[in-house]
Amino acid sequence: MTAPATTLSGAGPHRAQSMAFGMWLFLTTETLFFGVLFFAYLVMRMAHPAGFAAASRHTDMLMGTLNTAVLLASSVTMALAVEAATLGRARLASRLLAATLVLGLLFLAVKGGEYRREYLEHLWPGTGFRFEGDHAAGAQTFFWLYFVMTGFHALHLAIGVALVAFMAWRLARNAATAPSAAAIDNAGLYWHFVDIVWIFMYPALYLVSRS
Repeated sequence: MTAPATTLSGAGPHRAQSMAFGMWLFLTTETLFFGVLFFAYLVMRMAHPAGFAAASRHTDMLMGTLNTAVLLASSVTMALAVEAATLGRARLASRLLAATLVLGLLFLAVKGGEYRREYLEHLWPGTGFRFEGDHAAGAQTFFWLYFVMTGFHALHLAIGVALVAFMAWRLARNAATAPSAAAIDNAGLYWHFVDIVWIFMYPALYLVSRS
């Protein structure tokens, strides 16, 4: 006998198209939001090239590279989850979503450890900021942007983690109220968007002067 959790609820073609359009519209606004942050980064980097280069050398490239690998792996598991959902394999989709969830949590844990190290090294902008050398002002500007950009990215990823956890739980618990394949596909679009944002952040924040 086939277990109830091995099927997925469907979504009509019009509803699926509306959901996809809504997600793409939302992602467009998010692209504009992060675009403003990247533009601010570019302008400030041009104004303080030496300070940005010096500050970048104080970021943890090992942790940044690890998190890049983690997000790339999560994109693979999410893509496989979407494919499994499209094929109606709810149990497999649930497991792949769970794997994506674990990778997302791992990213946040690594980022939290990185924030802790930077706090202990007095790299948080403000009255406690400490930076040796001739480019402290530029370095502090870099870290303002660093924490704003990575903080908003982490917030978006946390939202994605919550969404993926909810969908995985619904798939595993009750097929009658499980999310449709179209809903999982939209969640995948959001997840891939967050991953792509990080792919642009990683070289900008970690590789400015590593060569």
